[in-house]
Amino acid sequence: MHGGEDRNVGNAGVWNVEGEENMESNLMEALKARGISRREFLRFCGLMAGTLALPAGSIGQIAKALEARRRPVLVWLEFQDCAGNSESMLRSGHPTVADVVLNLLSWEYHELIMAGAGTRAEAVLKRVVEEEKGKFIAVVEGAIPTGADGAYCTIGGRSALDIIREVCPNAAITVAMGSCAWDGGFVRSAPNPTKAIGTSEALPGVRVVNMGGCPANAVNMAALLTHYLAFNSIPELDAYNRPLFAHANLIHDQCEKRANYDAGRFVEEWGDEGHVKGYCLYHMGCKGPEATYNCPTVRWNDQTSWPVKAGHGCIACASYRFWDKMSPFYKRLPSVPGFGADVTAGNIGAAFLGAVAGATALHAVGSAVRRRVRAGADARTKPAKKDEPREKEE
Repeated sequence: MHGGEDRNVGNAGVWNVEGEENMESNLMEALKARGISRREFLRFCGLMAGTLALPAGSIGQIAKALEARRRPVLVWLEFQDCAGNSESMLRSGHPTVADVVLNLLSWEYHELIMAGAGTRAEAVLKRVVEEEKGKFIAVVEGAIPTGADGAYCTIGGRSALDIIREVCPNAAITVAMGSCAWDGGFVRSAPNPTKAIGTSEALPGVRVVNMGGCPANAVNMAALLTHYLAFNSIPELDAYNRPLFAHANLIHDQCEKRANYDAGRFVEEWGDEGHVKGYCLYHMGCKGPEATYNCPTVRWNDQTSWPVKAGHGCIACASYRFWDKMSPFYKRLPSVPGFGADVTAGNIGAAFLGAVAGATALHAVGSAVRRRVRAGADARTKPAKKDEPREKEE
């Protein structure tokens, strides 16, 4: 990427296969250089519109806006983390989300993939903050340690806390990608020896968009960036400053195993018959009834699957402080509103048969009443015989 020893650190621009940089190059030409056709680009725009819950008519609007927009600079800061969010972003597809996003933005600084190192690389970050002030996008990955004056995570002799306090307030938008950047994640979980915190806590007064997940889904991240680039605004956020398009609905309500939950069909032991048949994983600790995320619809690996479909319960990784609040992960939640959590399919079947029997009896009584009422009505409206006086109307 940028910041290599053979590069002019004063230049910024789109990175393509040849490594050439040209801020004003046509987007479609840049995508074509990476083997991405216009049809694939429009498919990407369709995926973004769908993820953002926008109408189909917005696909053309998104495509037009992205083609016309000057590519803003992006810097990606990495602190206490496992690099899982970077891997999630860079290994994404459908069609090559990473490639499209790389060409939509001038990806100036990202330690994991940039060619440069040392003072030359840090000079790139310094230049972006000074020359692109108020215009660049900052992405933070990883928790921010505050213990020992930040000594648990230092880059170029500077603490993570010092770096984000310099970079993020000068950005147009700051995105905390993944649970560690959002709320401290795994690093912050008890007993939190490094006194790690999330980005928002480290930057009071700075508005941060939180992308939940461990790791965050690359499609959601791409959708957030696409919305910002196409409409010059961030999408609507929830109380945790997470995009509503990704966190508006319970996983439980979107899950393909929901019918099994309602029918009382549960996995009781890993590998049992219910597990083989794809029954509900709530009894095995699935946290889907208390987690909000679009995992069941966006999925992973080119929308192939997601943890619950693959046979593992949801651990609510996109929920606030999930490492502490949702563990133990293999123990069921104490109580969940809804039907079917504490009964078996047999119980439901017996109850259903009882309900049917009761409904049948009520139907029979109701039918008899209706017949008598109908008979009385017929008697009152039936024409009288010539020698038989008509019944007096009441």
